[in-house]
Amino acid sequence: MRKNKIELTVGVLETGELSSADSRLRAAAIRAAGRAYAPYSHYSVGAAVLLSDGTIVEGNNQENVAYPSGLCAERVALFYAGASYPEIPVVSVAIVAVKDGEIQESVSPCGACRQVLLETERRYGKPVRILMCGRDEAFVISSAEDLLPLSFNIENIR
Repeated sequence: MRKNKIELTVGVLETGELSSADSRLRAAAIRAAGRAYAPYSHYSVGAAVLLSDGTIVEGNNQENVAYPSGLCAERVALFYAGASYPEIPVVSVAIVAVKDGEIQESVSPCGACRQVLLETERRYGKPVRILMCGRDEAFVISSAEDLLPLSFNIENIR
């Protein structure tokens, strides 16, 4: 059996090291988390999507008592961006989790959100930079493909 090694490079920045654009995106994700509907988990997640024209679209998790009928913040924001601005590419996404009013450690997108992020990259033919923002630092991934290297794609269904 042959083995392949898959590696991931993650940038780690203290929140004070974020660029002004990344700081604005993080702040938008924090605002979005404050509007999340999370009455069951009390784990509010906000996502902010930066489009290539400078527009920022926000989304947050929306829970439902009939699990899994809710939706994650990342997908809410990405689907809203795709529906409202279908011709404008996504540049980056910031994600923040808040519990009991406190920003949590950096949070990573779930598998379904990773697949949607990857589809967004492929839709526009450009990488989507992902900022997984925590209280004190942010993990920075240069492309959604880095988070889902063995992904399902259009070639799988042809």
